[in-house]
Amino acid sequence: MEGTKAQSNGKVRIPMFVLLVMLIILAFCLTAIILAINMFESNPTIAGYLLLGGVLALAAATYALMQVRRRIASLRIEAPPVTTTIECKKCGFKSVRPFQRGDYVFKEAEKCEKCSNPMTVTAIFKEIKEKDKEHHSF
Repeated sequence: MEGTKAQSNGKVRIPMFVLLVMLIILAFCLTAIILAINMFESNPTIAGYLLLGGVLALAAATYALMQVRRRIASLRIEAPPVTTTIECKKCGFKSVRPFQRGDYVFKEAEKCEKCSNPMTVTAIFKEIKEKDKEHHSF
């Protein structure tokens, strides 16, 4: 259940090793840019190359981070809705409602709308969309 909560809040979690690599690249970029600024008066050619390398590496790291975020977001799996069917044994009235925590088959549920006798959970199932059925057919 915790996995669905993490997915439903809309946040994309980036793996720690990717963040660590990005942090190391960022440190190298900033070092190159600072060295370029310090060397600009003494050796402008090397300073220009350092500055260019630092800026390009920073842009590449930012682009890679955005791509990782986009891929992780596209891999998100949505849990299909789970439905509970409850039925009255006396009058045969059936009702379908969303699954509630604690539901199980043969559990006594709320009272019948028609005859006020207790109803029983008769089925719990997940709804599969037509698109998913075609994808899983053999």
